[in-house]
Parts: sequence; C-alpha cells; structure tokens
Amino acid sequence: MGKKNGKDKTDGSARLGKAAYYEALEPMELELNQMANWLQATGKRLLVVVEGRDTAGKGGVISAISDTLNPRQCHVVALPKPTERERTQWYFQRYVSHLPAAGEIMLFDRSWYNRAGVEKVMGFCTPAETQAFLQQAPVFEKLLVDDGILLFKYWLTVDQDKQEERFAERLQNPLKRWKLSPIDIKARERYAEYTAARHAMLKATHTPHAPWTLVDFNDQRRGRLKLIRHLLDALPDHAVTEAPIEFPPLGHEPLNEQFRAGLRPL
Repeated sequence: MGKKNGKDKTDGSARLGKAAYYEALEPMELELNQMANWLQATGKRLLVVVEGRDTAGKGGVISAISDTLNPRQCHVVALPKPTERERTQWYFQRYVSHLPAAGEIMLFDRSWYNRAGVEKVMGFCTPAETQAFLQQAPVFEKLLVDDGILLFKYWLTVDQDKQEERFAERLQNPLKRWKLSPIDIKARERYAEYTAARHAMLKATHTPHAPWTLVDFNDQRRGRLKLIRHLLDALPDHAVTEAPIEFPPLGHEPLNEQFRAGLRPL
C-alpha cells in the first residue's frame, strides 16, 4: 500500500479520459483489497467521511472505493433526514451505531457535518445548535481516534461554474434527475452562505487528531484517483499472506429427469 515509483500518469490539467482513468484505477483496486485484508487480519477499523458541495462527486468516489470490496466488510452510510425521535437525541447519537467494528470499513456519504452545512444554511437547526456542534465535533472525533478508529475526512472542492454544469446535466438526463432534490435547487441561491459555513466548519474541526484533506474534484476521475491514493498511502504498509485456496473434487448429482421436465427455460 505504498506510493508508486515514477511519474503519475494522471497528473495534468486536461480532463482525464475514461481509458486512462480505469488504467490508473485498476492497480489501486488491488491495493484496496490488500488494505481490506489487512484490516481483517489486524482487527483495525476504518472510517472515511466524504463531504462536499452538491454534485462534487461524493457518491462516485465512494463507489470507486467500494465496488471491488466485500460488501459484508465495506459499508456505505448515507442516512436520510432524522426522524422525530432522532431529533430529540444527542446529535451524534444516530451516527454511533454506524461506526465500524473490527475489520470493517465505513464510508460516510455525508455525515454529522450536515449540521455545519445544510442544516445551518437552510435553517434546520438553531445558531446555538450549530455552535454546540462545532465545539463537540472535535471532542467526539478525538474519542473515536483515541479508541483506535482510523478516521479520514475528505472535503471535495468544486468551482461554482463546474457545479452549475453538473446541475444542468442532471436536469437534462432523466437517469440522473433523481439526484436533484428540492434542497439542492434551493442551495443554488445560497452559494455564498454555504461557503461561509464551510470556512467556519473547517476552521473549527481541522484538528491534529482528525485533519481535513481537501481534494480538487473539478475533474471527478482525477479527484477519485487522488483521494484513493492519499487514503492508501496514509495507512500502514502491511502485506497480509493469504492462505492458499484449493478446490476439493467436484461432486456430481444428476438432475432428476421428472423435475427437469417441469422446468421452463427462459
């Protein structure tokens, strides 16, 4: 899980093509599986928080990480809006049940940072609740790290013109239109407010024990590769020797002809 030698072929300003993207991603997928094996062998717990503006590419990079991993080990957490009961709980309470157990990977597609972003800007929480969150989040995250959880926080950056381009694409594409929520549409009018909220959040929660890593996602493919590379390089380089798998002799059992006669092949 170490850095590759030589020049990174994905460097550059031009948009990364699909073929070059998959060529660069393929060896990282092998490294991600090695990472997963290491987590299982050591019992370590990995928690990755992915945040960013609407259309930044959170779902895409989470899929790039998880697609080739065991879904029983790697879980994506994308919680809906809180229930009436959850609104009366300690704010972090509903996230605690989704923290990783030994050997697990939890990928948060948005997280408790909703309170510092959409909830603050859209008026879903009070200024006092926002301030309490900004004070408690670093404490909460220190408890996680002190308990041994490997915590990574990524903010995906995207320029406003690129965001508008992606909004327009979603509007025009019926297969992507479900991604446009009423909140997304209203958020376009409050771009500056979201920027101010992000600055306040980063200032209050960028800590030595749980720092933020900002990744340029104006080119989503290039951004995915950078984020995955950073994650892999930040983890210990521990190779795990896998036990060889040997298939036993194949058993044969003829299918009952009477049963076969009743089947209707497609």
